[in-house]
Amino acid sequence: MAQEVPGDSLGDEFKGYVFRISGGNDKQGFPMKQGVLLPHRVRLLLSKGHSCYRPRRTGERKRKSVRGCIVQSDLAVMNLVVIKQGEQDIPGLTDTTVPKRLGPKRANNIRKFFNLGKEDDVRQYVIRRTIQPSNPEKKPYTKAPKIQRLVTPVTLRRQRKKKLEKRKRLERKTEAEAEYKQLLAKRVKEAKDRKIERRRTSSMQKSSSA
Repeated sequence: MAQEVPGDSLGDEFKGYVFRISGGNDKQGFPMKQGVLLPHRVRLLLSKGHSCYRPRRTGERKRKSVRGCIVQSDLAVMNLVVIKQGEQDIPGLTDTTVPKRLGPKRANNIRKFFNLGKEDDVRQYVIRRTIQPSNPEKKPYTKAPKIQRLVTPVTLRRQRKKKLEKRKRLERKTEAEAEYKQLLAKRVKEAKDRKIERRRTSSMQKSSSA
């Protein structure tokens, strides 16, 4: 699996084609699993996230039969992906062009799709699709996706507002910290003065009693 093979070995109609092996099934219908480097069937304990298995309950694991990813003669079906097109068209596959139903949605992807610059208005290039209502009396209408990551004056104003609020929070925090340090120094000084005053009064009482 995942290996690219020339299509000349399959016949003259596939001359010049390059295919990638994406999977397959053996004669009993067991699927090939990527990573199992064997040319035959094995039973593996599979859980959620593994290919060839769909858990029915949370945390469920099951031992399933899967076929290795090495191609051999016992395969009944082999799935191929066209990597490079050859000289002749394959009927029903490469001779028809299927239009894209949905265009790009993100602003940068629209620019890339239409080869636009920064100064071009992306909103003029959104691919709209026509919807035909089920009721024949109603007129057809068009739909277009909402452009994502579009830089507008509103978004720029919002960014400036966020930066201003962040700066104000930092200034308030700095002022509060300075005020707290000043108050702490004042309290420490008052406590030190009280301690000195207590020592002075105690020494005066001792000298008077003597």
